[in-house]
Amino acid sequence: MTRIDFYILNSAEASARLQVVCKLIDKATLRGQRVFVHSDDRPLLESLDESLWQFRPDRFIAHRLLAQDENATSSAAEELEAVTLSCSEPSRTDAVLINLANSVPVFFSRFERTLEVVDQQESIRLNGRTRYRFYQERGYPLQHHNL
Repeated sequence: MTRIDFYILNSAEASARLQVVCKLIDKATLRGQRVFVHSDDRPLLESLDESLWQFRPDRFIAHRLLAQDENATSSAAEELEAVTLSCSEPSRTDAVLINLANSVPVFFSRFERTLEVVDQQESIRLNGRTRYRFYQERGYPLQHHNL
């Protein structure tokens, strides 16, 4: 069963959320885990892509932002990267899904872990609570991390 981890930030700054996501990606890739980052917000993924390029000047985090018209279910390039950023459904099942979408993606249970990063922006916080209830009502093991 997929383990769900909620990371709760005490900030409403979008940049703080991206920094936490970068740290989570870095930690997972150092463990040899592949990561799929999903969002329904293309500009957010573009910002994350840029943040990943700047995150570790001493070590490159191999990642790929799939093109808007590129379907993640048929992307051979997706297989080459340790980290994939996409608004589409993945073709592979990685160890870690980082969900930045407003809702629970239908494919979350194909992953060992799903990470939810919630900051104090009202819409993100409220959507995070809805996703938490979704997982809780279905009996998924939940972990809660206050940052």
